[in-house]
Amino acid sequence: MHTGKKEQYMMKEFKWNKLAMGMLAIFLSTFSAFASAEDTVKVGVAGAHSGDLASYGLPSVRAAELVVKKANENGGILGSRIELFIEDDVCKPEIATNTATKLISQGVDAVVGHICSGATKAALAIYKDANVICMSPSATNPPLTQSGDYPNFYRTIASDDAQARLQVDYAIEVLKAEKIAVIHDKGDYGKGLAEFAKIFIGKEPGAEVVLYEGITPGAVDYSAVVQKIKHSKAEAVIFGGYHPEASKIVMQMRRKRIKAHFISDDGVRDATFIKVAGKYAEGVYATGPKDTTKNPLAIAAIEAHKKAYGSEPGAFFLNAYAASQALLSAIEKAGSTDYEAVTSALKNYYVETPLGKIKFDERGDAIGIGFSMYQVKNGNYIEVQ
Repeated sequence: MHTGKKEQYMMKEFKWNKLAMGMLAIFLSTFSAFASAEDTVKVGVAGAHSGDLASYGLPSVRAAELVVKKANENGGILGSRIELFIEDDVCKPEIATNTATKLISQGVDAVVGHICSGATKAALAIYKDANVICMSPSATNPPLTQSGDYPNFYRTIASDDAQARLQVDYAIEVLKAEKIAVIHDKGDYGKGLAEFAKIFIGKEPGAEVVLYEGITPGAVDYSAVVQKIKHSKAEAVIFGGYHPEASKIVMQMRRKRIKAHFISDDGVRDATFIKVAGKYAEGVYATGPKDTTKNPLAIAAIEAHKKAYGSEPGAFFLNAYAASQALLSAIEKAGSTDYEAVTSALKNYYVETPLGKIKFDERGDAIGIGFSMYQVKNGNYIEVQ
């Protein structure tokens, strides 16, 4: 071979080797990025992040962010980083289905949420079909776990039957009310709670439901139902629903000089209710998750929120924090994101959370969680039982 031809050949070989090495580098880079994306543990966060009920949903977003940030700083989970996918359902069932579909399309391994019972119910079948576990910090409608229709659903809050039982017992035994009006907002959450309250009152000797009425959420005026409450001579009103409607009803009741005790639920035990109702909020009762202010993990979680966001956490923050911890702990104990393995871990292993040491029963309800009664005193909800 002539020297000139040999040099040309070597030059061509060099160019082909260089091209091959370049292609290999691109392939390895692409494969590495693909593998990295595949190795990421994806957690969805769904709930009301805008609108009237955002004060319930945004604390859950922040809880998940704090739990995930801490986990990632400690090396992630199963050798992988955790990535959050946050979607807003405005607490509306028709939007929740789109939210769930979007999260599934993003490949989430589990979901913290939703917030409202109606929205949760609308989304659950979509998660079920995709074998994705959904854990709510606040959806209390009993059939969500008790019907057996949603084996993929869990919650870190007690169900409405327990909440209604406490409301009725408090009204009758502590407040000595015999005539009780039961009002609800016609939703899965509010009406479900009201129906249990009605049943429990009916079983108590000497107590009676003097008014059972549904209202339309979002109305400007509730004077019609307030007038019915006045005519019923109710000594206590149990309301199932959320703070926008509760604040209007309470304000109109007090302006009409109706002195009946107002007892509501964790949908009203929120600072926004007090802010809107103002002086008329004083004395209002509401059930909510048990006080955890002495739990070291709760104290640490709240301090972390203050440091990160410069404010107090808000409603259901600790429940969402516990849900985020429980899901990550179950994935770690399962050794994978496999649906069956994570399901088994949730039901068989306890996890320490700001709510206490919890695991889940066969229905998906958290073992070790209950409700307390609170009352607005000097502009703040104080635990009274």
